[in-house]
Parts: sequence; structure tokens; C-alpha cells
Amino acid sequence: MRLLVLDVDGVLTDGRLSYGAREGEEFKSFHVRDGLGMKLLQESGVRLAILSGRRSAAVERRAHELGITRCFQAVQNKACRLTALLEEEGLGAQQVACIGDDLPDLPLMLRCGLAVTVPEAPEELRHRAHYVTRLPGGGGAVRELCELVMRSQGTWEDMLARYLT
Repeated sequence: MRLLVLDVDGVLTDGRLSYGAREGEEFKSFHVRDGLGMKLLQESGVRLAILSGRRSAAVERRAHELGITRCFQAVQNKACRLTALLEEEGLGAQQVACIGDDLPDLPLMLRCGLAVTVPEAPEELRHRAHYVTRLPGGGGAVRELCELVMRSQGTWEDMLARYLT
């Protein structure tokens, strides 16, 4: 696997939308362990991309903090965006993992080599996923997936070693 494509709401967050008093003011909470997992996964050689149907300044900020340069928001057709992304990155669909939590993510999951969802996703996604995380969206699901990938690719022990010395 060379690329992990992430949805945001319900995957990197718990799916709740919080609005402030001002027009356009929106708040999102991200799990710090998901962030470390994504950084370690990138260090292991796997690229990351965000594909979200919504636009949020908080997502842009989080992507920037994590060094995720492929951050696509307000995506109306995720399948078309994924196809273009694969061409841009020079990858085949089997080299890509996708994690999503709701019906707009289903076209991504059907087109990638590893389809992942969260336990609170609708049955239609859980039934079609190759893997359903134990942890919830916004609560460590992405970290769980990052560790799974690194373990399967034999890079987890190298990442872990830096914390054991």
C-alpha cells in the first residue's frame, strides 16, 4: 500500500458538527493519537490524502500540521477525484487504502485495494469493507489503521524502536 485516502467527518472526527456564533465559524475535534499514527505512516513511506465532501478551515489547518499536502475539500464526486489522484500519483487502485464512514465514501471503498470503515458506519459500508476498525471515528480509528498497515508492511517495529530507546 502506497497511499491512504481519508474522509474527515466521522473518520478523523466523531462526525458531529459544531458551529460558533459567527457566520462560517465551525469547530472540529481531532484525536492526537490519530495524528501521530498518520505522521508515522508517512515516515514509513505511505502517502496520505484527504477527500472530504465539506470544506473547513480546521481541516486545512490539521492537514498542514500533519504535512498532508493532498487535501481536497468540497469534493462532489469522490470517485472521480480518486481516479484523478491515482493518475497524479502514478498509482494503481490496488496500492490504495480508503477509510470512510458513510454512503458518499462507498464509491471510494469499491475502487481501492483496502476498504476500511468505522464501527458506527451504516451496514452497507461495514458489509463491503475489508476491515472494520474496533475504535470509532474520531476516537483512534485512523491510528488503528495506520498501525495495521505498518505492521503488515513490516515497518511498525522501526517506528516503535525510537520510543524504546
